[in-house]
Amino acid sequence: MARAALLHLVRSQATHRLKSKGLDFHTGYQCFRSVTWLHNSGAKPNRSVAFVTQQIAQRRWASQSAGAEDDSKISIGPRRGGEVKNDDKDSGVVYYGPISSTIKKVKLLSLSTCCLSVSLGPVITFMTSPDMNVILKGAVASSVIFFSASTTLILHWFVSPYIHKLRWKPGSDCFEVEMMSWLATYIPKTIKFADIRPPETNRPFVTFKANGNFYFIDVEHCHNKALLARLTPQKTTHESAFKNL
Repeated sequence: MARAALLHLVRSQATHRLKSKGLDFHTGYQCFRSVTWLHNSGAKPNRSVAFVTQQIAQRRWASQSAGAEDDSKISIGPRRGGEVKNDDKDSGVVYYGPISSTIKKVKLLSLSTCCLSVSLGPVITFMTSPDMNVILKGAVASSVIFFSASTTLILHWFVSPYIHKLRWKPGSDCFEVEMMSWLATYIPKTIKFADIRPPETNRPFVTFKANGNFYFIDVEHCHNKALLARLTPQKTTHESAFKNL
C-alpha cells in the first residue's frame, strides 16, 4: 500500500510539472523510474533513495524552467552570451545625439496636441457654449489653433539644427548626418567639409553652417577630436595692417 501510494504521488507530480512547464517527458520519467523498479521487483522502498531521486528531479526541473523563463523574457539591452547583432545601418556612426530620443518624444507630443487642437478645438468651442456669439466662438477657436500651431513651429525651429547621428569614415571628404523633419522622421543628408562655414547668426544651439542650413553638434559628446576640429571652423578676422596707427 505504501509503495503504491508513493508511486502514485511521484507520477502525479511529474505529470503536473511536465504539463505546466512544457518540459521533456524523459526528465519526469527518470525521476520515478527507480520507484517503479522497486514496485515491480517487490523490494522494500528505501526512503533515502526516494528522497535523493526527488531532489535530483527538482534540480533538473528548476534548471530547465529557469532556462525557459530566460528565453521568454523581453530584454531591453543585449542578451548575455554575446548575442549582439551588428546593424549595418549604424556602421560608421561616430556621433550620437545624447538627447535624440527626448527630442523625438517631445515633437510627437507637440504634433499630437496640435492635431487634437485643430480638429477638436472648434467643435468643443461651439458645443460647450451655445449662448455665446458666433464671432466670439470663432475667435476663441482660432486662438486655440494659432497657439497650438505656433508652439509646434517654434519647437521645430528650435531643434531643427540638431544632429541625431553622424556617419564618417576617416579620410573621406564628406559625411552623412540624420536630421529630424517636422513630422518627427529622420532625414539623411550628405555634407562636404568644403561647404562648412562659421555660423554668422545669433540663433542658439548652432555649431556650423553648410549649404544655407544650420547644424548643431554637442561638443562634449563628440569624442573624435579631428572630426570636431573640422566641424567647428573659426572665424577669420581680417585686421588692417594700419590698425594701431
